[in-house]
Amino acid sequence: MPDSAPTQSATRRALPIETFDNRTGGDALFRAVGHPLAVESARALAAELAARGPVAVYDPYGAWATLSALQDFSAVRVSGLYGQNHAHIGKDVGGRAVRPVSRLAADGAASVLVAAFDADPLLAQVRPWLPKDAAVFTLDRLRLPDGLITDKKRYLSTFNFVTNLVLFVDGPARHTRLVTANYWAGYGAKNVRAWFRLFDADGRTLASWEEALPQGVASFVVDSRAVRARFGLGDFEGQLFAHMIDVTGHDVLKYALDFWGPAEITCTHDANPWPADWYAGIPAPRPGERVRVWVQNAHSCPIPADGVKFAAMGTEAWVPMPEPVPAFGMRAVDMGALLPGLSWPRQIEMDAGKYVVRPRYEVEIGGKRHVAHANVERADLKPDPDIARLGPDFGKGFILAAPILPTADFAGVALPTPMARAQSSLPLIARFYDKDGALAREEFLGDLPRDHAREVALDAALPGGYGHVELSYDFRAGGTGDGWIHALFRYARKRGPAHAAETSFGSHIFNTALVFKNEPQSYIGRPPGLTTRLFLRLGVAGQDAFCHLIYPASTPWHGASDTALELTDAAGNKVAESKLAIPCSGSRLWRVSEIFAAADRAKAEGGYVLIRDRTCRLFGYHGLAEADGRFSLDHMFGF
Repeated sequence: MPDSAPTQSATRRALPIETFDNRTGGDALFRAVGHPLAVESARALAAELAARGPVAVYDPYGAWATLSALQDFSAVRVSGLYGQNHAHIGKDVGGRAVRPVSRLAADGAASVLVAAFDADPLLAQVRPWLPKDAAVFTLDRLRLPDGLITDKKRYLSTFNFVTNLVLFVDGPARHTRLVTANYWAGYGAKNVRAWFRLFDADGRTLASWEEALPQGVASFVVDSRAVRARFGLGDFEGQLFAHMIDVTGHDVLKYALDFWGPAEITCTHDANPWPADWYAGIPAPRPGERVRVWVQNAHSCPIPADGVKFAAMGTEAWVPMPEPVPAFGMRAVDMGALLPGLSWPRQIEMDAGKYVVRPRYEVEIGGKRHVAHANVERADLKPDPDIARLGPDFGKGFILAAPILPTADFAGVALPTPMARAQSSLPLIARFYDKDGALAREEFLGDLPRDHAREVALDAALPGGYGHVELSYDFRAGGTGDGWIHALFRYARKRGPAHAAETSFGSHIFNTALVFKNEPQSYIGRPPGLTTRLFLRLGVAGQDAFCHLIYPASTPWHGASDTALELTDAAGNKVAESKLAIPCSGSRLWRVSEIFAAADRAKAEGGYVLIRDRTCRLFGYHGLAEADGRFSLDHMFGF
C-alpha cells in the first residue's frame, strides 16, 4: 500500500443528495437541478440572488441540500432556512437548522427562494408569512425547455428525466456504438425523441443535438464515427449525456455499448443511471495487466480528489484518486499505481460519494483492452436470516448463473464479489451443469470472508463441452445471506489471438411458483417473474452476434423452455422466427448466423433479435465475434 496515510471512511465527502431508494425507486430532483441545460439558469439565479442581499430559503421538500451541492450558490448570503414538515424542522442542512415556515416573515430578508419546482401552490400557502416587499424566486427558473418535458403536469416526474451518461470515445484505435431499441413504443409511447450532449474528458461541450427515434419497437444506434463526422470533431474521449423524451413504461435508458478497433472488440451495457455511494467488483490487476477505472462525473459540480476513493476489498484503507474531476468530465484512474502491491484475485471497492454512475473499468494486457463495469455495493442491505430458513420448497433458492464457454477454446474463472457494505460472509456452493442440464460437479466454497481471494475455475468441470455455472447459498459451514450474491466472470481464449472478456452480475430466485419477498423478480409487474424478453443486438461489418442463453431453475420447472427467437429489422418488423427448447438447468450457445438464413439476416441488417419466452425466465449473455477469434461478452438486458 502507499506510504501516505490512508484516507479513512470517516472523512467521506459524499454529496448530500438522494438518487435511488430500493423501495421508492429513482429520484428526479438531482437530475432536474444538475441537468446540463439547467447550469446556465442556475448560475444566473445565483448571481441575481447574491446581488440582492440576504436571502431566506423556504425548503418545503428538502431540495436545498441538493441544489446547493450540485450548483454553486456559495455567493448567496442565506439569512435562514425554513421548512414545512415537522420532521424537517430542526434538522441541520449545510450547517443551518431548519426553522418553521411560520417564522419566515420575521426574517426580514430582501428575497425569498422557494426551493421547489411547480411552486405556485406553495407560494399561495405561505404568502401571509413572506417578508414584506421581498422578491420571490423559485426553482422554476431552472426548468428545461417545454420541448424536453414528457409529463407536463408534474415537473419532477421520473419520466421527465430519463437520462444516462455513456462512456463515448472515438479515435484511430477505438470507436464506440450505443445500440438499443425504442422499447417505449411497446408501451404506447409516440414520437419518442432523444436530446444528446457530448462532453470531452474535461467536461467541455463538443456537440449538442436532437434525434427522433424510429416509430415502433425499432432499433436505435448512436455511432461515434457518425457523430464525429456530423460535427467535424477530432479524436475524443468523454461522455455522451442522453435525455429521452415522450417515453412511457420504463424510466431507464437501457443499451448495449460496443467498443471496437483494429486490435480490439469489447462491450458493456447501460450505466445504472443513479449515482451510488459505493461500487465493488473491480479486479486488482494480474502481473502484466493494467486496470483503469473510468471515473465519470455525473454532475454539474466538480469532484474533489478526495471525493472518490478506492480500497482493497475487506479493508478500510481508503486512498483518494490523484486529481479532481471537472463537472461532466471523466478521468481514468490506474489501480496499480493507486494501490501498489495489490493483485488478482484480490478485488477493489470504490467509495464514489454519489458522484458517479456505475463506473466502467478497462483491463489492458499485451496491448489488448477489454471493458466491463463495476456494480452497486448496497449500503441498505443487511443479512437476512429468513434466507437460511427457506427450506426445500424453494430448492436452490438464489442462483447466480454464468456461462461456461466451450472448454476446448476458452478458459474461464469466477470470483465471488461482496456487494453489500454489511456483507462479511459469503457461504457459497458452485454447481456446474452441461448444456443439457446434467449436473457435472459441485464445489463447496465454504463461508468466504469479505477479503477472500478465492477464484473458481470454470472449464475443468466440462472437458470438451460447454454449459453454465450456478452460485448459490450453502450454509453448512455457517454464515449469512442477503440475497445479493455477485461474482466477476473472466474468459480468455486458449488458442489463436490472445483475447479476453469479462462480466459480472447478481443472483435471483428463478422459475418457482413460490414468492420470497420480491423474488422471483420480474422487470415489469409483480413477482413471480416467469417470462423472458431479452434484447440481442446484431453485429456489423462481419461481426457475428452470439448468445449464451441459460435456463436456471430454483425448483424443477418445465422440462424444456419454449423460446422464440424473433429476427427483427431496423424498422421493428419481424423478418423471421426460430424456436429453441432449452432443457431445464441447461443452456444453449448459438450464433445468429447459425439460426437465421443469410437472406433473412440481410433483410434485418441494423436490427436485433428479440428473445421471448412466456413459460420461464431465462438469463442471457451476449457478445460479438470476429472471424479472427476476437470476441466480446456481457450480460443482456430486457424490456
